[in-house]
Amino acid sequence: MTPDAERRAVHLIREKLNLSERRACDIVGVARRVVRYEPVRSDDGTLRQRLRELATERRRFGYRRLGYLLAREGLAPNHKKLLRIYREEGLKVRRRGGRKRALGTRAPMTVPQEPNQRWSLDFVSDAFVCGRRFRILAVVDDFSRECLALVADTSLSGARVARELTALLGERGKPLLIVSDNVLCREAAAGFGQQISMRRQSSARHAI
Repeated sequence: MTPDAERRAVHLIREKLNLSERRACDIVGVARRVVRYEPVRSDDGTLRQRLRELATERRRFGYRRLGYLLAREGLAPNHKKLLRIYREEGLKVRRRGGRKRALGTRAPMTVPQEPNQRWSLDFVSDAFVCGRRFRILAVVDDFSRECLALVADTSLSGARVARELTALLGERGKPLLIVSDNVLCREAAAGFGQQISMRRQSSARHAI
């Protein structure tokens, strides 16, 4: 029980039961000096004003960083007191808003009806026993689920992806749509004039 709660309990017992202060303190189990204590707070006008000024100048600073600035000026209150004044003045830092998303209805991705209509490109990565990493470019036909290409190397640049796609297009012909969730694949495939769709794994919508 806090001192304030103990004081209220003593006053309530004295009012309801008409007891003396000593008897009420014995029942609550608190010393009389605690009940008689009257907190005296110092004048924080200068501190509050300077805190508001610094918070206006440094809008992204919380109470701790503002406390460092106050300490440089010789105003170094206890961190608990600083937090209390900070909250009483309503100086809470506003949280940044989330990323703005495009509004409107997106066109659904077309479902392939036969082979060679829609391809999907993606990267997978792994590492050798020695710790050196490598990447694999996978190209899949979304209708037949056939793996059209697997290109593995320790480095796959946009030029390399474009070169591999050129060879694959010469062998299979151009699909109607190339789907990719990787920027590198998108840039490489865009050189062929294909319609590119960025697919997000966690979303049911598709941007075309």
